[in-house]
Amino acid sequence: MALPERMKFGIFMAPFHWQNENPTVAYERDFELIEWLDYLDFDEAWIGEHHSAGWETIASPELFMAAAAERTKHIKLGTGVISLPYHHPLMVANRMVQLDHMTRGRAMLGVGPGALTTDAYMLGIDPVEQRRRMDESMGIIKRLVTETEPITYEGSWFTLREATCHLRPYTKPHFPMAVAAAQSPSGMVLAGKYGLGVLSVSVVRGGSYARDMKDFWKIAEETAERYGNTVDRNEWRLVTIAFLADTKREALEQARVGAGRFQREYFEQTLGADATDCPQDKIVDLMVERGAWCVGTPDDMIERIYQLEESTGGFGGLLVQATEFGTREQVLRSYELMSRYVMPHFQGSIASLNQSQAWSRDIRGDLADLRTKAMERASADYDAQRST
Repeated sequence: MALPERMKFGIFMAPFHWQNENPTVAYERDFELIEWLDYLDFDEAWIGEHHSAGWETIASPELFMAAAAERTKHIKLGTGVISLPYHHPLMVANRMVQLDHMTRGRAMLGVGPGALTTDAYMLGIDPVEQRRRMDESMGIIKRLVTETEPITYEGSWFTLREATCHLRPYTKPHFPMAVAAAQSPSGMVLAGKYGLGVLSVSVVRGGSYARDMKDFWKIAEETAERYGNTVDRNEWRLVTIAFLADTKREALEQARVGAGRFQREYFEQTLGADATDCPQDKIVDLMVERGAWCVGTPDDMIERIYQLEESTGGFGGLLVQATEFGTREQVLRSYELMSRYVMPHFQGSIASLNQSQAWSRDIRGDLADLRTKAMERASADYDAQRST
């Protein structure tokens, strides 16, 4: 599959905020970024849910999305993701239907099992059960937003008694829905089972059931066929870390400190990931060399997207992992470069302009001759009028 005629671009906002900074002001930077992306013609912003570990400070993506919707005009807002095992499915369905109405169809539901084991631990949830709970919940949510008959259901961890969504979705038949997929096959299985979109990292992580991204997508296709559903690559969004500047050297130097801290302080010291085998100030270089991150120019980002097309077999959306590698101004500039020089390349918005310019260039000589003749005629007509 080729890339779609108009690829979707957006961000995946966990968010990640440095410790020992004012968290209230950090929320305002998040809102500022969403407003900036709306101005820059980004398509989507997906907002995370977390309850521990100190970095990702949004506990309710729905609350954040409601406020962001009032500050923006066009950008779609998704939960990225609601951790389904933490919530009764009727509550999730009702909150999303309400957001669907409040945003006039700009709300999207993204779901997952819950990324942080510390969240599940505080809630008394066995991490082994999280993905099964997600599956059970998603099945009910899909029924609630598509069926009108009351549902009675005795689940393994929740109960419904003649339950309905008394307010039906604003979007018909329902708002877009997608599932997170990273390491285990469960996300892709869920996408196929219920015909959902997919939010996944742009590389297969360690411990994954699949060997590569093409194999990963096959899990969704094979599951969809087994359940009589379809999955659409255009609704497959890849999440990647990217930071752009006018030159690659500038991008690397601007991101050097922030990227090193992000990897070491969050992934390694907070989550317990294996230590990166290089000095902290060289982490950004290592990640770029490995192809895990794109830190460079818009041309580097364009090349990276084509590499992702090759490695996946085709996808429909690119989500930049929202980070604060540089200063506020440098981060905003990175997204501006993405909008001005990367997005048009994959959205068909400049091909006709280039074609028109080339056509004008090719006939400029003939038109110049006609213009000269027109000016000569005008002068002759004026002289003729003066002589009468």
